[in-house]
Amino acid sequence: MTEVRPAATLALVRDGDRGLEVLLLQRTWQAAFLPGHFVFPGGAVDPQDPDVRAFTSGRGDAAIGQTLSLDEGGADYMIAALRECLEEAGLLLAVDGQGRLPAGDHPVLSEGREALRREQTSFRALCERHGLGLPLDRLAYLGHWVTPRGAPRRFDTRFFVALAPPGQRAAHDGSETIDHAWLTPAEALAAHRQGRMALGYPTLRTLRLLADFATAEGLLRHAHANPPTPRPSRPWPARKGGVAWQVEPDAPAYAEVRRLDPQRRGTARAEIEPGRAVELAPGVIRVTAPNPGAMTGPGTNSYLLGNGDDHLVIDPGPAEQAHLERLLALCGGRISRVLVTHTHVDHSPGAAWLKARTGARLVGLPSPAGPSQDAGFAPDQRPAHGERLETPVGPLKVLHTPGHASNHLCYLLEPARLLFAGDQVMQGSTVVINPPDGDMAAYLAALQALGEEPFDTIAPGHGFLIGQAHAAIDFLVTHRLAREHKVRRALVRHAPVSLEALTRHAYDDVPAEKLGVAARSALAHLLKLEAEGRAEQQAGQWVSREG
Repeated sequence: MTEVRPAATLALVRDGDRGLEVLLLQRTWQAAFLPGHFVFPGGAVDPQDPDVRAFTSGRGDAAIGQTLSLDEGGADYMIAALRECLEEAGLLLAVDGQGRLPAGDHPVLSEGREALRREQTSFRALCERHGLGLPLDRLAYLGHWVTPRGAPRRFDTRFFVALAPPGQRAAHDGSETIDHAWLTPAEALAAHRQGRMALGYPTLRTLRLLADFATAEGLLRHAHANPPTPRPSRPWPARKGGVAWQVEPDAPAYAEVRRLDPQRRGTARAEIEPGRAVELAPGVIRVTAPNPGAMTGPGTNSYLLGNGDDHLVIDPGPAEQAHLERLLALCGGRISRVLVTHTHVDHSPGAAWLKARTGARLVGLPSPAGPSQDAGFAPDQRPAHGERLETPVGPLKVLHTPGHASNHLCYLLEPARLLFAGDQVMQGSTVVINPPDGDMAAYLAALQALGEEPFDTIAPGHGFLIGQAHAAIDFLVTHRLAREHKVRRALVRHAPVSLEALTRHAYDDVPAEKLGVAARSALAHLLKLEAEGRAEQQAGQWVSREG
């Protein structure tokens, strides 16, 4: 199991001509974690950081720990953030005996920084030698992020914000960080959307928060007065296999059992059972089809929306009669519409059967060509992107999200802030992008667009409800871009190279039995790079067109 290391990050802000600006550093392309990504200065808490507490002022460890929901060691996160900021960015938020910040020519910012980077001295020794103290009350707590399971490195990271020390100039270190930029949050977010700047989820989340403020003073006043809600850390009681069960915060069922049983009575189920009706929100019921498998997880989720007089179905699943009969029974046979997210054979074939039994109108986009498609799906209504469909439980906003399939749609139930995501967002895994109908560039663009929509929870085509919905989307984008980086590096190192050989290099963390599926996503990445002029195919081999 990958060790989860405590870490800290510091967003330094200032008031510029364009408004509030924040410092971002670009990580080296050789980094094992988030190579080439732009991040805030930060890193792991060092075992020696507690030794620096004697040189801090403003707030004690107990008070900081209360803000961070820690019994002990909260000050060490702030110390780590300041130390890493000096090492990576050449900036130090410290004061001398007269309460003055170091000037730009202070030796601690040059010789001291270099000695610290080379591990020739300690942060404590630098503070002692130069008579500096660390005013921890100038740092405000912004957020908490734990790297999801499956990443090559995992960190339990606390995010802070502070005013950049005036008179000092940022300078990347040239090894761990290779570039830096002062940008407004809006500029950084736009660069990420346009593919010009790689940003991971926690950085995106922080930038979105910063974007709400016009000045550094307004941001810091708000951050000091409004520390973030503590991250869930204790198990949630539920039932599984007929017995009481404790669901850990990182478990797939956690968001769902917490939503369905907010009083912690232990009544929610931590398992998905085919045919069982689960009420997810008023007038919203999930029924899972009995088609579990490697590509479908516990089975395809069908969703019933409605009341006693009228219902609609989202994704009826395969033409499995017992499942379809169950849907009919739950709504008394009253189904006016059947909506599909896309026409893969595990999602839409049941639509024709339901139409024959109830006269329901079929809503969706026609099937593209391909062996995995439900060629018999014939929609009565082809909804447009942004169109709203009235339902008994409120309006559904239609969102065209091509990539996994060219005809893929998501449906946003606006009153409940609940997104029916089909296969756009999978729980615990990434969806296969299978050319020619699958398109990686379109998929990433659709994910970016989804990130701008207002919802809190995702109801996926397979699996439990997904909480922290925008985090899940941003993590998917980060994962895909990190994989693209591995594809590009493999292409540069091994070209000319066949698709099969490149897949082995770029997906070296994937079990051998899954490399065939991985090759389809590798091809999707290559086709995206080809369209961008960064790769091309020559006589069945792939080569890089990057310098």
